[in-house]
Amino acid sequence: MNAMALSVAVTPEMAEDALAAQLIEMTVEDCQRAFAEGSVTAEALAQAFLSRIETYNPRYKALIVMNPQALDDARAIDARRAAGEELGPLAGVPVVIKDTMDMAGLPSTGGWHFLCAEAGGVDLIPATDAPVTARMREAGCVILGKTNVPVLSHTGSHANDSWAGPTLNPAAPDRIPGGSSAGTATAVAASLAVLGLAEETGGSIQNPASAQGLVGIKPSFALVPNAGVMPLAGSTRDVVGPIARCVRDAALTLDALAGYTAADPKTVAGIGKRPAGGYAAGLEPGALAGKRLGLYGPGWRDLPLSEEASALYARAQKELEAAGATLVADPFAGTGFAAIAEPTPGLVYFDARGFESAPYDLQLYLERMGPDAAIRSFAAFAEATKAEDAFAPGGVLHPITNLRQLAACLADPASPPDLSDFLAAREAYLALFDRVMAEQGLDALVFPQMRAELPPLHGPGTLLETTVCEINIAGLPGVTLPAGAYASGSPFNLIFVGRMWSEGDLLACAYAYEQATHHRRAPTLDA
Repeated sequence: MNAMALSVAVTPEMAEDALAAQLIEMTVEDCQRAFAEGSVTAEALAQAFLSRIETYNPRYKALIVMNPQALDDARAIDARRAAGEELGPLAGVPVVIKDTMDMAGLPSTGGWHFLCAEAGGVDLIPATDAPVTARMREAGCVILGKTNVPVLSHTGSHANDSWAGPTLNPAAPDRIPGGSSAGTATAVAASLAVLGLAEETGGSIQNPASAQGLVGIKPSFALVPNAGVMPLAGSTRDVVGPIARCVRDAALTLDALAGYTAADPKTVAGIGKRPAGGYAAGLEPGALAGKRLGLYGPGWRDLPLSEEASALYARAQKELEAAGATLVADPFAGTGFAAIAEPTPGLVYFDARGFESAPYDLQLYLERMGPDAAIRSFAAFAEATKAEDAFAPGGVLHPITNLRQLAACLADPASPPDLSDFLAAREAYLALFDRVMAEQGLDALVFPQMRAELPPLHGPGTLLETTVCEINIAGLPGVTLPAGAYASGSPFNLIFVGRMWSEGDLLACAYAYEQATHHRRAPTLDA
């Protein structure tokens, strides 16, 4: 009887089924344990995720370009491990990257049919990896493919206008998935990969992570290079960060991403700012004890939470206090912080300052793609997309044309733009933020990431967040993580916000809250 049972247990079909079940909510630690035990190879794990993608991606549309070298990359990791090479914590871990991040030999489409040969346009094929892509490779990650985005990453709510079709939210398929890193969040939420890379100009890391009950790190501006990433505001606001299902995995990914590179000179600002031992080193269950945390209120932004969001936030506050934190109500009250914002007409409370660099940044991005790229300048880009001019009335970027310094940049995208309005706003935010944090003795802020639950997938509603414009213009870091759900099942997340370069402290707070509450729930998928 026992011999027969053992025989059945080791058949290939049973082994495949067992591995497939383990993929759901798999962590980096799970991967490395399996590799160390010899129960799975990087190749087998990559193949199992590819099979899961084949099953679920047609419905959820998380990935739009697959990496044909994924299994070869996994085999190379297996060979290095077999040879006794010491490998890092991400070696062999299956990941996805956002469509807008250059990966040599694969197209970067920006979600727009003009930039996709499959959809009738032309493929933009970079000659080199973006630094963040290269760092994922160097860490030994197995990149499975690239993920869906809305046209030019123009919205923080969805990917409905992508040439590939709408991305669905596994946690709430009838509601928006968050954007613009919608595909990355969905791939991670649906366990189509262990980790994902996202990018934010106006909420595009924190929004989809929050919408899908995930962990997202919006890093300090210039901590992580963004060269080789199709920009909206590469000179001023764009940041690359991880989306994961747990805080430790996100921290390990930031360890791999952060740091100086000559390919992106602004990253010199982050030298000496990373914590000793890395971002995962300071993760302790008791990290909230003794912390002073500022709460959301009209002093930060004079827009109320919904009744249900208020109730969920109140419960989260009790959880934070039980973990040892001291909470400070509306620390920005009476400071004038909320008055710094200048919401852009035609958008739902979105301050677009910093986007005036868009033409210049796109020019630099296209030049970096290499001499064989199908489009090599902003002028060529404008010509290729003139049938749906992004900046014309009705175009996806038309709302930012109210920025008074954009016109000059559009007229001469090869020259550095006038950023004086943006820089004045950044300086005002940072000065007041630092003053309030010091005067109130705060270690961080902790807000609901959304002011209300998610609107329907198709409709005029957008994700109503609490922190996007303020921390994107200021360049401040934020870490969002699951904190429950609305009665509808729509996720509810908190976001910890702190001073520049305080990612280590924010991750420690987030980890302690995560370990005390365990709010993350795996969604049930439909093929």
